[in-house]
Amino acid sequence: QSQLVESGGGLVQPGGSLRLSCAASGFRLDYYAIGWFRQAPGKEREGVVCIGTLGNRKDYDDSVKDRFTVSRDRAENTGYLELSDLKAEDTAVYYCAVRGASCGEEAVDFHLWGQGTQVTVSS
Repeated sequence: QSQLVESGGGLVQPGGSLRLSCAASGFRLDYYAIGWFRQAPGKEREGVVCIGTLGNRKDYDDSVKDRFTVSRDRAENTGYLELSDLKAEDTAVYYCAVRGASCGEEAVDFHLWGQGTQVTVSS
């Protein structure tokens, strides 16, 4: 059974950092672009950033461009999202999903969603 499992969320103070993981099982992540999304309370889920199979990055949310780092580890079959300089408005459930080899200009056509991991930024 193919699935993605996110982890690494938690409670962090403003300005802090977290590293989220997106572990794949039942298939190889190598062949897919990995997208990261978030859903804040009372809001719709939105695309944050994507990493293609060649390691190329596509930002869907410009507010994170200089604060979030996306990567992938082929040996671990896992994608990562490093969050830094966190702000209260980054509070959300973070999800990963996959699509074809490239990220695409818009955050669409992703599938195989994980269950999400909660990130709470509060003092």
